[in-house]
Amino acid sequence: MTTQNDLQQLAGATVHSTDGDKIGSVGQIYLDNDTNQPAWVTVKTGLFGTKQTFVPLDKANISGDRIEVPFGKDQVKNAPQIDEDGDLSPDDEDRLYTHYGLASTSGYDSRGNAGDNFTGRETGDARDTSSARDTGYDGGNDAGRADDDAMTRSEERLVAGTRTERAGTARLRKHVVTEQQQVNVPVSREEVRLEREPITDANVDTATRGPDISESEHEVTLHAERPVVETEAVPVERVRLNKETVTDQQNVSGEVRKEQIDFDDDNARDRS
Repeated sequence: MTTQNDLQQLAGATVHSTDGDKIGSVGQIYLDNDTNQPAWVTVKTGLFGTKQTFVPLDKANISGDRIEVPFGKDQVKNAPQIDEDGDLSPDDEDRLYTHYGLASTSGYDSRGNAGDNFTGRETGDARDTSSARDTGYDGGNDAGRADDDAMTRSEERLVAGTRTERAGTARLRKHVVTEQQQVNVPVSREEVRLEREPITDANVDTATRGPDISESEHEVTLHAERPVVETEAVPVERVRLNKETVTDQQNVSGEVRKEQIDFDDDNARDRS
C-alpha cells in the first residue's frame, strides 16, 4: 500500500509496466481525502512528457525512484483524457476504474482538493500534503483560508530529453579496379663462347678423321628465358562495419512560465 512515507519517492519517479517497459515519469500526485494517502498519479508520456494520463497506485510496487504498476504501457497511455489540473469527479473516477478493470472504491474519493502537486525532483523537500489541503492548496491555486499568511509561487522549468531517429545509412560495397604493378623476374640465356684446344694424343684420332682439306660448318642452338606474367587471387583482409556511440553537447531552448508576487497595499510601505 502506498503511504505518505512514499511521497518523496513518488515525486519525479519513473513508471514502468509489469513487463519492464518504461511508461513515463510521475507528474502530479493525488491524495485520498479520507485517508490522506496517495491514490493516483499522473504519468507524463509522449514527446518530452507533453501528455499526462492517470494511473492508480493500488497494487503499485515502489522501489527507489521506480514505480511498477500492474498495467501495460498501452493501457496507461490510452487511459481516458482527464484534466489533471483540477479535482477528480466521481464520473472521472468511474471512467478510470472502468478502463483499468478495477472496482470503484469510495476510499478513493478525490472530490476535495487534488492534494499536493509535485513536479520532478525539485520537490525533494516534500511539503506536508495534509497542510497543503488544509490551506486550500489545489493544484497550484492559492485560494487560501483566512489563517494562511503565505502564498506559494510556482514556475516552470525546462525538462529536456532525447529521442532516437534515423540519421543515415552506411554500407559496404565491393568493386574491381585495375592497376599496374611491376616485379623483377630473374631470366637466363645461353651465349656462344669460342674455345680452342691443341691436338693431343687424346683427340688426335677425332681431329684427323675426315678429309685433310675441306669445307664444313657446325651449328649450336642457343636458349633464353622469357618472363611470363600470370595472376592469382588470394585473400588479404576482412572488412566489416561496426557502430559506436559518440556523445555531443547541444543547446536547446524553450519558453517557460513563472509566477511573480507583487506587493500592493496603500496602507503599508514596502520594506523590501
